[in-house]
Order: sequence, then structure tokens, then C-alpha cells
Amino acid sequence: MVMQRISDNGYLSPSDLHAFVQEACASMTLDGKRVLFIIPDQTRSMPMPLMFRALHDALHGRVKQMDYLIALGTHPPMTDGMIQTLLGITAEERAGKYADVGIFNHEWQNPAALARVGTISEDDIERISGGLMRESVDVTLNRRVLDYDLVCIVGPVFPHEVVGFSGGNKYFYPGVSGAEILNLFHWLGALITNYKINGSKHTPVRAVVNLAASMIPVEKRCFCLTVVKKDTKAIFFGTPEEAWDKAADLSADTHIIYKDKPFKSVLAMAPPMYDEIWTAGKCMYKLEPVVADGGELIIYGKHIQEVSVTHGHLIAKIGYHVRDYFVQQIDQFRDIPGGILAHSTHVRGMGCYENGEEKPRVQVTLATMIPEAECRAINLGYRDPDSINPDEWRDREDEGYLLVPDAGEILYRLQSERDAEV
Repeated sequence: MVMQRISDNGYLSPSDLHAFVQEACASMTLDGKRVLFIIPDQTRSMPMPLMFRALHDALHGRVKQMDYLIALGTHPPMTDGMIQTLLGITAEERAGKYADVGIFNHEWQNPAALARVGTISEDDIERISGGLMRESVDVTLNRRVLDYDLVCIVGPVFPHEVVGFSGGNKYFYPGVSGAEILNLFHWLGALITNYKINGSKHTPVRAVVNLAASMIPVEKRCFCLTVVKKDTKAIFFGTPEEAWDKAADLSADTHIIYKDKPFKSVLAMAPPMYDEIWTAGKCMYKLEPVVADGGELIIYGKHIQEVSVTHGHLIAKIGYHVRDYFVQQIDQFRDIPGGILAHSTHVRGMGCYENGEEKPRVQVTLATMIPEAECRAINLGYRDPDSINPDEWRDREDEGYLLVPDAGEILYRLQSERDAEV
């Protein structure tokens, strides 16, 4: 049964959220047990400081142990200072009041930190993917998950380029998973395309994620939040599948904006939490559907200085390309992880590859601190960020110009596509 609290005419107050957490925790038999919370890193909008304190108030002294594992996926590990900012605590509080609370970064590249919980067969992958893929995959995740009596996910739900809507069991895979399954389902998502998956509730990738989560032999619960900017519209609590189901339905209403026509120029302003193209690429993922054929999407952010700390060397090797560029030359890219190929195609967007010529549907341009030569080398356009005045895109939608502040979490789609689905 899902517990929920939804604001009918605004957003939930801190006291609303605190009270809900108390009620949800009181509903569970946790006395003397070990509890692990899996939480997002700094790249997700989330009232984590409030949730951290509310959970501590509800369970500290009641449970034997309460710890936190940060669902980094393949993002860089967070420093102590970053973790303190994420949780809204001081160094003194972490060493004092919260000294007995373990807070850990996920280690996706450390085999010793991972445990195998099962295998998804070739037959299952072929069935789930509708024949797009046929290969088996070992299911591994952070072995800390297996050391607790209860694992509880705490995170928001947004439209997502790989799985349809984020949240729920996605915090296990790829949040705290090993690379094999991560690479498999990211490439599956790329084969289907961001254009089709983003904002779709039931997807083959979600089916893979849920199947993998069913192999985890630990009791699981989940807080799913609907967060708009910095405000919380709703919170749901239940199993990861049940809570996510309710939150995804609400996110479809709160996080998708429909436009009557496409735009020839879209200026997507990346928020500070996206500090590299690996995450700022979400600006393209969420706005690609409303860029006109032959139009331009500009990812703007002077705070962005590199493509990816972790994966930059691989992206430099392959560049950004449409899906079919890789599909038709897949033997040349066998050594590139599927997650990297997927990111490449998601940023570059839809297009075709015919007779050795790549034809992207739209132009993707970086207006960041990444040098022009590097942008050109990875097959993206370049504009000097100082040459851009966002006001030139403001209030000009009728002329084909769209300005999107804090891009990356709200999905934009065309009304005509919505009408066609009805």
C-alpha cells in the first residue's frame, strides 16, 4: 500500500514533509535493525537536507544502524565538503551529532565493492527488448546493500532519457550498480532513442531495471518525491515499484510542457548542478522534441569547463554522433562501453547515417568554457558564451526562439505528438 501526501494548490511545507517521514517510518517494524538509505548526488533537485534530518529524527536511537549510500552511477565521487552541502550539515555536525551515521560514495569501478546477485539471460533480454538485443548480463551492485535489514531509496522522479522516468529501482541500477548491466540497458535505451523513451512510463529499460532489482535479497522501500525547482509537490512511500508508479504519473503532469510548434533556436541554460556535459547533456535530452528540423539547440553555461571528468577520454575518442552512425559501424566500437555510446547519441539527437554521411536532425552547440577546438573535435558546434545575451531569446516564442532557464529536468514535447497518442 502506498502512503502519499500531495499538495492540492501549491507545495508541501517543511513541516508537511517532516510529518510524512515520521508517519512512514512509524509504519515499519525497524527497532534494532540496520537501515541503508540510497540517495542522489548533487545533480538532482531534491530537499535532501530536510529529508536527512527528518529521517534521523524518526529513526536515530530506534534502529541499530542507519547509513547512507550515494547513488553516483558513474559520476565522480563526492568530497566531504560536497556531501555536507548535499545533506545540509556542517563538518562539526557530521563529526558530532551524526558521527554514527555512515555516508558512503558508490564505487562502480571497484570490483571489491561489488557483489553479484544474479544473471539476466539472453532470452530475457531478447524478450524484453523486442529483439533489439540478445545477450546475457551479470547483475552486480554495491555489496553494502546486502549488509542491511532494509534498504530505502530516497529520491525524486523526473522524465528520463534512458528509462522513461527516473526514480524507484533506478537508484539500484545504475545508481549503485556495476558497469555491465549499466552499459547494457543504456545502450538498449539508445537503440530505442531518447526521443521515444523520455517521458514514457513503461519502457523496456524500466523492465530490465525492475527485473534486476527483484534479484536483491533485501527488503526494499522507497520515498519518491515530485520536486519542481526547489519545491516539493508530493511525496510517496511504499515499495520501489509502487511508490515510483504513483510518482511517475504525477511527474507526467508536472514535468512535461507541451508546445504548439517547434523552435528554430533554443537556448538551454544549464543550472550549476550540471558542471560537465555528461550531466548538462540533459538540456538536449529534455528539449530535443521541440527543436525544429534544421534548428539549433545551444547548451549554455560558463560554469562548464569539461565534457566529463570520468569519461572524457572515451568521448574524445568517439565524439558525438547519431545512433545509426554507431549501429552501422558497430564492429569499430566494440571496445566502447554501451553507456558511453548511449550518452553520445542522446546528446547528438536524432538523425541518419547514409552512404557514409551523417545527417543529424538538429545542430547542437556548446556555449561553455570548453574550447572551440575541443567542441569541433567531438562533433559539436561552438559559440563563445560571452557573445550570448539570453535576453535575445526572451519573449520571442512566436518568432521561433525559446529560452529555457534551469534546463534539464522539465521535458518539452509538441502538442501534436500528445494528440497523436490519445
